[in-house]
Amino acid sequence: MKERIEHLAKKYWNAESTLEEERELKELLKNEDGFEQEKYLFGILNRYSSAEPKHIKVPSPTRRRMVNLQWLGWAASLVLLVSSVWIWRDYEQKQEQREAYEQVTEALALIQSNLSKGKEQMAPLQDLKYLNTTNQLFNPAP
Repeated sequence: MKERIEHLAKKYWNAESTLEEERELKELLKNEDGFEQEKYLFGILNRYSSAEPKHIKVPSPTRRRMVNLQWLGWAASLVLLVSSVWIWRDYEQKQEQREAYEQVTEALALIQSNLSKGKEQMAPLQDLKYLNTTNQLFNPAP
């Protein structure tokens, strides 16, 4: 009998035993004296297997929890909408500023071109700046 227990224990520890051999080993250990370590091990394993819950009930979400999540979704949508409108208005404002800048730049370029044309037309009058009076212009010196 002891030889059979030792043989089955060796197979068990080498992970070579079948379920029937494990059952036989447990039965033999119940009836045989000695083998305290094996009895203790199988006793612990039996205790843990009996302590395992058979059915675990998962609580279902309550209606209140679902309502809170629904309000969270509505709030997120509202924040998204408000931020989109704010970003769009900021974008339009920057576009208006860019257009105003371009108009001012065009106006200054027009002023500069007209000023340069005026300077070109005033070039013939450059000779008059050397005359001191109008009499010198109409009464030539002898």
